[in-house]
Amino acid sequence: MDTIVETRAKPGKYLTFALGPEEFGLEILKVREIIGYMDITAVPQTPEHVRGVVNLRGQVIPVVDLRTKFAMRTEEITSQTCIIVVETRQGNQKFNTGIVVDRVRDVLDIVASQIEDAPSFGACVETDFILSMAKIADSVKILLDIDRVLGSAELETLHATAA
Repeated sequence: MDTIVETRAKPGKYLTFALGPEEFGLEILKVREIIGYMDITAVPQTPEHVRGVVNLRGQVIPVVDLRTKFAMRTEEITSQTCIIVVETRQGNQKFNTGIVVDRVRDVLDIVASQIEDAPSFGACVETDFILSMAKIADSVKILLDIDRVLGSAELETLHATAA
């Protein structure tokens, strides 16, 4: 019997992006800006999914590769590859973090009737970072909780590295 994870996504605007054939969404209020892919300075002894840091108008921010974080096959950087700068929270503090995605798609206004619970895949598969699933036309978008994708302990490490 399948267990269902409680719906946590709210209706509203979501920035959608692709990692290979899969499409994901982030609450638009978490998105600070979208920038083209740029040179990233590698930082030694960081997890594999941490690409490094970039200097964004004088602010050094860590950059995470979502493909690697989600254990997906790596792809070549293309002209559509970009960095979405998101605002994440750790306690009372807010941090900007870049996430590398294959391409940005659209900003969608997702209504309650399009949002469904995320399925549970059992105890061996972590799904806490999924807010919900959104059914749009014939496709499904995975709505992410970016704060959980980047976990609080990881955020602390990333931003200490970028400081």
